[in-house]
Amino acid sequence: MKHFLAGGICIVSDEKKKNRVSVDINKRTYTIVGPESREHVELVASLVDDKMQEIRAANKHLDSTKLAVLTALNTMNEYIKLKEEYDELISLIEEEE
Repeated sequence: MKHFLAGGICIVSDEKKKNRVSVDINKRTYTIVGPESREHVELVASLVDDKMQEIRAANKHLDSTKLAVLTALNTMNEYIKLKEEYDELISLIEEEE
């Protein structure tokens, strides 16, 4: 099953239940459709908005597209670092067993 988000973004999900949540990110409203709870979607949107504001404060000249790309790059960088840390912890746990 495919879920389309504002801007034509598509998320593929096998979940049957769809939640529709409106969120504000970078002073624009987006309707997110998917299986996640309202609280989860609102938390994610809030984190994205916070990150965009943080980046905009350091780079006031950025247009919306560049701001979005830098936000995505920063977020994925943080994700990869956390994933590597997680994998390392799992390896340490497995070594102790």
